[in-house]
Amino acid sequence: MKIESLRIGMKVRHPQYGLGEVKSIAGPRTVSPETSGLEPAEPTAAVSGLEMPLEQFLRATVTTLLEGLGYENPHSVVDQLGVRWQRGKLVLHPADASLQTKEVPLEVFFHKLVGIRNQLRVLEQKINSHPNLTDGEKVELQQYVTRSYGSLTTFNLLFKNKEDQFSSKGE
Repeated sequence: MKIESLRIGMKVRHPQYGLGEVKSIAGPRTVSPETSGLEPAEPTAAVSGLEMPLEQFLRATVTTLLEGLGYENPHSVVDQLGVRWQRGKLVLHPADASLQTKEVPLEVFFHKLVGIRNQLRVLEQKINSHPNLTDGEKVELQQYVTRSYGSLTTFNLLFKNKEDQFSSKGE
């Protein structure tokens, strides 16, 4: 292993000393990585021919990953809320008049609702790609997800765009 590939905090494996962590590149007890048989003890990746700044590359990678998993930017959620509902509030009145009314900004409620939708989408992907489930089991579990979408259609009036709404037909 070349010394240039070491970094502080990296997990390494030494043939004599076993697992360890790089605390410094030079110090009182120096082990020569080239001659000692030192190896990385954690997954590594190399990207060659990178023609963009690393930060830009990482941002693009993370964004693509999150979109693939069905996660959305929490700031974009309000854009999906119908205009007539923005800056509104959800008011819950208990039947017992001696109890206090609860008010929740609609943006907060809507954000949580979209979070549920996103988690259902991830659950669907995990069910459909699960290697140990039979097709019958996948269909059975998918029916629960579909019924959950159906139960949430009550809140479709909050969405600005029809394509963002819940559908009992599955997504």
